Amino acid sequence: MQDQRVALITGANQGIGLQVAHDLAAHGIIVLVGSRDLARGEVAAQRIGEAAHALQIDVTDHASIAAAANRIRTEFGRLDILINNAAISNTGKQEGTSVQEYALLTRPSNVSFEEMRAIWETNVFGVLAVYQAMLPLLREAPAARIVNVSSGAGSLTRNSDPNASTRSSFGPGYPASKTALNALTLAMAIELEHTPIKVNAVTPGFIKTNLNNYAGTGTVEEGAREIVRVALLGPDSPTGTFTDANAATVPW
Repeated sequence: MQDQRVALITGANQGIGLQVAHDLAAHGIIVLVGSRDLARGEVAAQRIGEAAHALQIDVTDHASIAAAANRIRTEFGRLDILINNAAISNTGKQEGTSVQEYALLTRPSNVSFEEMRAIWETNVFGVLAVYQAMLPLLREAPAARIVNVSSGAGSLTRNSDPNASTRSSFGPGYPASKTALNALTLAMAIELEHTPIKVNAVTPGFIKTNLNNYAGTGTVEEGAREIVRVALLGPDSPTGTFTDANAATVPW
Protein backbone atom coordinates (compact mmCIF):
# COMPACT_ATOMS: atom_id res chain seq x y z
CA MET A 1 0.00 0.00 0.00
CA GLN A 2 1.36 3.41 -0.94
CA ASP A 3 1.94 5.90 1.90
CA GLN A 4 0.28 8.99 0.43
CA ARG A 5 -3.22 9.77 1.59
CA VAL A 6 -5.95 9.55 -1.04
CA ALA A 7 -8.97 11.85 -1.24
CA LEU A 8 -12.13 11.51 -3.33
CA ILE A 9 -14.07 14.68 -4.11
CA THR A 10 -17.38 14.23 -5.90
CA GLY A 11 -18.43 16.90 -8.39
CA ALA A 12 -14.82 18.04 -8.61
CA ASN A 13 -14.51 18.95 -12.27
CA GLN A 14 -15.56 22.55 -11.58
CA GLY A 15 -16.31 25.14 -8.92
CA ILE A 16 -15.64 24.54 -5.25
CA GLY A 17 -14.93 20.84 -5.77
CA LEU A 18 -12.16 21.61 -8.25
CA GLN A 19 -10.63 24.14 -5.87
CA VAL A 20 -10.77 21.67 -2.97
CA ALA A 21 -9.01 19.07 -5.12
CA HIS A 22 -6.34 21.62 -6.05
CA ASP A 23 -5.81 22.63 -2.40
CA LEU A 24 -5.61 19.06 -1.11
CA ALA A 25 -3.08 18.20 -3.83
CA ALA A 26 -1.01 21.11 -2.57
CA HIS A 27 -0.94 19.33 0.81
CA GLY A 28 0.66 16.28 -0.79
CA ILE A 29 -2.53 14.27 -1.07
CA ILE A 30 -3.49 12.17 -4.10
CA VAL A 31 -6.82 13.58 -5.28
CA LEU A 32 -9.46 11.69 -7.20
CA VAL A 33 -11.42 14.19 -9.25
CA GLY A 34 -14.91 12.73 -9.21
CA SER A 35 -16.99 13.68 -12.23
CA ARG A 36 -20.07 12.33 -13.98
CA ASP A 37 -18.36 13.13 -17.29
CA LEU A 38 -14.96 11.45 -17.34
CA ALA A 39 -13.63 13.74 -20.08
CA ARG A 40 -14.37 16.82 -17.98
CA GLY A 41 -12.77 15.16 -15.00
CA GLU A 42 -9.64 14.46 -17.02
CA VAL A 43 -9.38 18.09 -18.09
CA ALA A 44 -9.76 19.19 -14.46
CA ALA A 45 -7.15 16.67 -13.28
CA GLN A 46 -4.67 17.96 -15.86
CA ARG A 47 -5.18 21.48 -14.52
CA ILE A 48 -4.31 20.30 -11.00
CA GLY A 49 -1.21 18.29 -11.87
CA GLU A 50 0.34 14.87 -11.34
CA ALA A 51 -1.31 14.31 -7.96
CA ALA A 52 -4.78 14.36 -9.56
CA HIS A 53 -6.60 11.49 -11.24
CA ALA A 54 -10.01 11.68 -12.92
CA LEU A 55 -12.61 9.25 -11.60
CA GLN A 56 -15.95 8.69 -13.29
CA ILE A 57 -18.68 8.71 -10.66
CA ASP A 58 -22.34 9.60 -10.99
CA VAL A 59 -23.76 9.80 -7.47
CA THR A 60 -27.24 8.92 -8.77
CA ASP A 61 -26.02 5.70 -10.42
CA HIS A 62 -25.24 2.79 -8.08
CA ALA A 63 -23.31 0.91 -10.75
CA SER A 64 -21.11 3.96 -11.34
CA ILE A 65 -20.46 4.32 -7.60
CA ALA A 66 -19.60 0.64 -7.22
CA ALA A 67 -17.21 0.82 -10.18
CA ALA A 68 -15.53 3.88 -8.67
CA ALA A 69 -15.06 2.13 -5.31
CA ASN A 70 -13.61 -0.90 -7.06
CA ARG A 71 -11.19 1.26 -9.07
CA ILE A 72 -10.03 3.07 -5.92
CA ARG A 73 -9.30 -0.22 -4.17
CA THR A 74 -7.58 -1.73 -7.20
CA GLU A 75 -5.49 1.25 -8.31
CA PHE A 76 -4.85 3.14 -5.09
CA GLY A 77 -5.43 0.60 -2.33
CA ARG A 78 -6.82 3.11 0.13
CA LEU A 79 -9.16 6.04 0.72
CA ASP A 80 -8.49 8.51 3.53
CA ILE A 81 -10.75 11.46 2.73
CA LEU A 82 -14.24 11.57 1.23
CA ILE A 83 -15.72 14.92 0.33
CA ASN A 84 -19.35 14.72 -0.74
CA ASN A 85 -19.51 17.87 -2.83
CA ALA A 86 -21.71 16.96 -5.83
CA ALA A 87 -25.03 18.80 -5.67
CA ILE A 88 -27.70 20.46 -7.78
CA SER A 89 -29.97 23.37 -6.90
CA ASN A 90 -32.68 22.57 -9.45
CA THR A 91 -33.26 20.50 -12.56
CA GLY A 92 -32.44 23.36 -14.91
CA LYS A 93 -36.05 23.95 -15.87
CA GLN A 94 -36.12 27.23 -13.96
CA GLU A 95 -33.09 28.73 -15.70
CA GLY A 96 -33.11 32.52 -15.76
CA THR A 97 -35.28 32.91 -12.67
CA SER A 98 -34.02 34.58 -9.52
CA VAL A 99 -33.65 32.75 -6.20
CA GLN A 100 -36.81 34.48 -4.97
CA GLU A 101 -38.79 33.61 -8.11
CA TYR A 102 -37.63 30.01 -7.98
CA ALA A 103 -38.64 29.80 -4.31
CA LEU A 104 -42.19 30.83 -5.21
CA LEU A 105 -42.30 28.15 -7.89
CA THR A 106 -41.24 25.45 -5.45
CA ARG A 107 -43.40 25.89 -2.39
CA PRO A 108 -44.74 22.77 -0.65
CA SER A 109 -48.11 23.53 -2.27
CA ASN A 110 -46.83 23.58 -5.83
CA VAL A 111 -43.39 21.95 -6.09
CA SER A 112 -43.39 19.08 -8.56
CA PHE A 113 -42.46 15.68 -7.20
CA GLU A 114 -40.20 15.25 -10.23
CA GLU A 115 -38.22 18.38 -9.29
CA MET A 116 -37.94 17.49 -5.62
CA ARG A 117 -36.97 13.88 -6.29
CA ALA A 118 -34.25 14.93 -8.74
CA ILE A 119 -32.68 17.32 -6.22
CA TRP A 120 -32.85 14.89 -3.32
CA GLU A 121 -31.55 12.05 -5.49
CA THR A 122 -28.25 13.92 -5.88
CA ASN A 123 -28.02 15.93 -2.67
CA VAL A 124 -29.26 13.32 -0.20
CA PHE A 125 -29.54 9.80 -1.58
CA GLY A 126 -26.41 10.27 -3.69
CA VAL A 127 -24.41 11.18 -0.60
CA LEU A 128 -25.71 8.15 1.28
CA ALA A 129 -24.96 5.84 -1.66
CA VAL A 130 -21.38 7.09 -1.94
CA TYR A 131 -20.92 6.84 1.84
CA GLN A 132 -22.07 3.23 1.90
CA ALA A 133 -19.86 2.24 -1.04
CA MET A 134 -16.73 3.98 0.25
CA LEU A 135 -17.08 3.18 3.96
CA PRO A 136 -15.23 -0.16 3.79
CA LEU A 137 -12.20 1.63 2.35
CA LEU A 138 -12.47 4.48 4.85
CA ARG A 139 -12.64 2.04 7.76
CA GLU A 140 -9.31 0.58 6.66
CA ALA A 141 -7.61 4.00 6.71
CA PRO A 142 -5.70 5.04 9.86
CA ALA A 143 -7.82 8.14 10.43
CA ALA A 144 -10.33 8.82 7.67
CA ARG A 145 -12.29 12.04 7.25
CA ILE A 146 -15.70 12.64 5.67
CA VAL A 147 -16.85 16.14 4.79
CA ASN A 148 -20.38 16.75 3.56
CA VAL A 149 -20.69 20.05 1.72
CA SER A 150 -23.93 21.52 3.02
CA SER A 151 -25.49 24.99 3.09
CA GLY A 152 -26.64 27.47 5.68
CA ALA A 153 -29.88 27.56 3.69
CA GLY A 154 -30.66 24.19 5.26
CA SER A 155 -30.40 25.35 8.87
CA LEU A 156 -33.76 24.80 10.59
CA THR A 157 -32.74 27.00 13.50
CA ARG A 158 -31.89 29.93 11.25
CA ASN A 159 -34.97 29.58 9.06
CA SER A 160 -37.22 29.34 12.11
CA ASP A 161 -36.24 32.94 12.86
CA PRO A 162 -38.79 35.33 11.26
CA ASN A 163 -35.95 37.77 10.58
CA ALA A 164 -33.65 35.30 8.81
CA SER A 165 -32.52 36.43 5.37
CA THR A 166 -32.93 32.92 3.92
CA ARG A 167 -36.39 32.27 5.40
CA SER A 168 -38.39 33.47 2.39
CA SER A 169 -36.57 31.08 0.05
CA PHE A 170 -36.72 28.02 2.32
CA GLY A 171 -38.57 25.25 0.55
CA PRO A 172 -38.70 21.49 -0.05
CA GLY A 173 -36.16 21.50 -2.88
CA TYR A 174 -32.54 22.56 -2.43
CA PRO A 175 -32.81 24.07 1.11
CA ALA A 176 -34.62 21.08 2.60
CA SER A 177 -32.26 18.69 0.83
CA LYS A 178 -29.43 20.33 2.75
CA THR A 179 -31.42 20.00 5.97
CA ALA A 180 -31.65 16.29 5.23
CA LEU A 181 -27.94 16.19 4.44
CA ASN A 182 -27.22 17.71 7.84
CA ALA A 183 -29.32 14.96 9.44
CA LEU A 184 -27.34 12.36 7.48
CA THR A 185 -24.09 13.94 8.65
CA LEU A 186 -25.12 13.63 12.28
CA ALA A 187 -26.30 10.05 11.75
CA MET A 188 -22.97 9.13 10.14
CA ALA A 189 -21.02 10.81 12.92
CA ILE A 190 -22.99 8.90 15.55
CA GLU A 191 -22.48 5.62 13.71
CA LEU A 192 -18.73 6.20 13.53
CA GLU A 193 -18.10 8.02 16.81
CA HIS A 194 -16.22 5.07 18.30
CA THR A 195 -13.88 4.87 15.30
CA PRO A 196 -11.06 7.20 14.17
CA ILE A 197 -13.31 8.47 11.34
CA LYS A 198 -14.63 12.00 11.73
CA VAL A 199 -17.73 13.20 9.86
CA ASN A 200 -18.54 16.89 9.58
CA ALA A 201 -20.64 19.27 7.50
CA VAL A 202 -19.44 22.57 6.05
CA THR A 203 -21.32 25.42 4.42
CA PRO A 204 -18.91 27.19 2.05
CA GLY A 205 -21.08 30.30 1.81
CA PHE A 206 -22.66 32.06 -1.16
CA ILE A 207 -19.93 31.28 -3.66
CA LYS A 208 -19.96 32.24 -7.31
CA THR A 209 -20.42 28.86 -9.05
CA ASN A 210 -22.57 27.14 -11.63
CA LEU A 211 -24.84 25.96 -8.79
CA ASN A 212 -26.27 29.47 -8.43
CA ASN A 213 -25.70 30.63 -12.03
CA TYR A 214 -22.64 32.53 -10.78
CA ALA A 215 -24.78 34.89 -8.70
CA GLY A 216 -22.67 34.23 -5.59
CA THR A 217 -20.47 36.84 -3.98
CA GLY A 218 -17.59 34.72 -2.69
CA THR A 219 -14.68 33.13 -4.55
CA VAL A 220 -14.10 29.39 -4.92
CA GLU A 221 -10.89 29.85 -2.92
CA GLU A 222 -12.96 31.22 -0.02
CA GLY A 223 -15.51 28.44 -0.41
CA ALA A 224 -12.90 25.68 -0.37
CA ARG A 225 -10.95 26.91 2.65
CA GLU A 226 -13.09 25.46 5.46
CA ILE A 227 -13.77 22.24 3.58
CA VAL A 228 -10.03 21.63 3.30
CA ARG A 229 -9.42 22.54 6.94
CA VAL A 230 -12.04 20.08 8.14
CA ALA A 231 -10.78 17.38 5.76
CA LEU A 232 -7.36 17.67 7.41
CA LEU A 233 -8.53 17.67 11.05
CA GLY A 234 -6.21 16.04 13.56
CA PRO A 235 -7.07 13.13 15.88
CA ASP A 236 -8.26 15.32 18.75
CA SER A 237 -10.66 17.37 16.63
CA PRO A 238 -14.45 17.11 16.88
CA THR A 239 -16.87 15.08 14.80
CA GLY A 240 -20.52 15.80 14.02
CA THR A 241 -20.06 19.56 13.55
CA PHE A 242 -21.52 22.09 11.11
CA THR A 243 -19.25 25.06 10.38
CA ASP A 244 -19.09 27.98 7.96
CA ALA A 245 -16.32 29.55 5.88
CA ASN A 246 -14.93 31.25 9.01
CA ALA A 247 -14.85 27.98 10.99
CA ALA A 248 -17.73 29.25 13.13
CA THR A 249 -20.43 26.82 14.31
CA VAL A 250 -23.66 26.94 12.32
CA PRO A 251 -26.86 25.88 14.12
CA TRP A 252 -28.55 22.77 12.75
